[in-house]
Amino acid sequence: MLPSVMAIRMYTTSWCPDCRRAKAFLAERGIGYEEINIEESDGAAERVVANNGGKRKVPTFEVEGRYFACSPFDPQILRRELNLEN
Repeated sequence: MLPSVMAIRMYTTSWCPDCRRAKAFLAERGIGYEEINIEESDGAAERVVANNGGKRKVPTFEVEGRYFACSPFDPQILRRELNLEN
């Protein structure tokens, strides 16, 4: 399980189906996160592009200063990146 002090930021858009799947995945496991809509938050889209090799991929996660994209959504990848057991 995630350490309680681990901060998760998820960079999203309102129309993204992969973002909805990632949010549901986290909600099912009771994992909190801060959602940042890249179309509404100044500098967020640029941050996503800078951390994804020039691509605007959502959802992109920031965990403890480390960035990774989960697009297309893959529960196995997200589970591995967050060090979840189930």
